[in-house]
Amino acid sequence: MKQVEIFSDGSCIGNPGPGGWGSIVRCDGTEAELSGGKKQTTNNEMELTGVIEGLRSLTEPSAVTVTTDSQYVVKGMTEWMPGWIRNGWKTASKQPVKNRQHWEALNALSKTHTIKWRWIRGHAGHAENERCDRLATAQSARHR
Repeated sequence: MKQVEIFSDGSCIGNPGPGGWGSIVRCDGTEAELSGGKKQTTNNEMELTGVIEGLRSLTEPSAVTVTTDSQYVVKGMTEWMPGWIRNGWKTASKQPVKNRQHWEALNALSKTHTIKWRWIRGHAGHAENERCDRLATAQSARHR
């Protein structure tokens, strides 16, 4: 099974507002930068989209380490997801899960790969996170 690293970040100017995401996908000594954005979105949607698009770029099942500064993404995938599914996509407070279609896409993609979720502090000098932040911020500005 291929070993893959995905680094990802999301950005939003205002929340909601124009937003962007950036990802770095590293495998077998090669690296690809991915990015995109939307005119009207939220920071959390962009955080999710960056990881989703990084995983979608993979061509075969892989052992993936996803590194993000988004506790929302990491906790969603490692702590909250089973309860949401069990409760019919409702939170513990019986509210509909926000960004459900993104969570469903991420859940489906996570079944294709073996994923280790890694949270890092944002804006703390982590080279790949800083690069993803620049990609995401540039997309946010582009979608203004």
